[in-house]
Amino acid sequence: MLTGTGRTSVLKTAFDTFNVRGRPLLPIVQGGMGVGVSAHRLAGNVARLGGVGTISSVDLRRHHPDLMAQTKKSRDKELIDRVNLIALDREIKAAKVIADGNGMVAVNIMRAVAEYASYVKQACESGIDAVVVGAGLPLDLPELTSDYPDIALIPILSDVRGIALIMKKWMRKNRLPDAIVIENPKYAAGHLGAAKPEDVNAPHFAFPAVLEGTLELFKELGIERERIPLIAAGGVNSHEQVQELFKMGASAIQLGTAFAVTEEGDAHINFKKILAEAKPEDIVTFMSVAGLPARGVRTPWLMNYLDKEAKLQSKAGPKQCTVGFDCLAQCGLRDGIAKAGQFCIDTQLAFALEGDVKRGLFFRGSEKLPFGSEIRSVRELVEFLLAGKRPEPKAETAPIMVYKDATPA
Repeated sequence: MLTGTGRTSVLKTAFDTFNVRGRPLLPIVQGGMGVGVSAHRLAGNVARLGGVGTISSVDLRRHHPDLMAQTKKSRDKELIDRVNLIALDREIKAAKVIADGNGMVAVNIMRAVAEYASYVKQACESGIDAVVVGAGLPLDLPELTSDYPDIALIPILSDVRGIALIMKKWMRKNRLPDAIVIENPKYAAGHLGAAKPEDVNAPHFAFPAVLEGTLELFKELGIERERIPLIAAGGVNSHEQVQELFKMGASAIQLGTAFAVTEEGDAHINFKKILAEAKPEDIVTFMSVAGLPARGVRTPWLMNYLDKEAKLQSKAGPKQCTVGFDCLAQCGLRDGIAKAGQFCIDTQLAFALEGDVKRGLFFRGSEKLPFGSEIRSVRELVEFLLAGKRPEPKAETAPIMVYKDATPA
């Protein structure tokens, strides 16, 4: 149950809070998921309970009919980029209204997107609490946020080597990460921190190796263990697993798919059902157009694409962007990179957001979900993972907190 009221309300859990820039937080982070899967409603409700709710910055205009009306048939890159910054600003402000001063609202920005620096700047101007960066090494993040010293900076990394590189580069700039997300490619959804699909199971990505190695690195660098919380991400689905990860040295956990399928998740109900009802044999790892391995559900579009992938890669060559704006700094389809995916990732992810089962690309983690195929609330998920409280049999749906004055136009 909730304790306290207003700005101090948090859930009772079996674990201590962890601190990010002096804020005590529930040790649970909702991962960023684009296109539009984690927007203001999901992020705001996670933060409201005292955790870290994360908005994905990618193509948020798709949640805003007025912005889509301006750009749906446009091939004007500058216009699309501009309205996406407007959408990001709206989503951050709406999430913070729902959070009501609790927890932390973060934005996840892929280092691989062309407008990375613009998204970082806009998020800071819009009052974000934390900037989380994955899909590449954010070596320049301290400079990009130098005018906003109170905003937490959180890189997503998968092995000790990457963590050491970020730590040493940032330390030369007199900045340390405020937390580090350690994402295990063996279990995670979406883009994975490995060079090739066959590398995702490599032993140096395993949680024991990375957590222990990172704590040893902190000792070598003279950094206190508590100074930089480590957030374990990938495949977390039980209270007992959370306990084990904390024993290994993690301070918090991050989940993506489990939050995506909650009642408060910002995607269409069909999206949630595809993820929640997927069986192990339905989940596949493949090469994304971003040049990184990715994991998703083997739906009709993905099955058809994978059947043709080799042929498409053999004919790869530079071509004009099909959606009128360069969403990725490096795109396998646009730039003709044969080893990368040969499809428009923004288009396919947008179909998934809208619940188009036949045409969508549905990213998903590899492991079973905490509530199986059931769609439950954010609150029930957090209580189950952090307090070991199993929800009652589903008789009535827990209310979704949506504020009319916070819902974007």
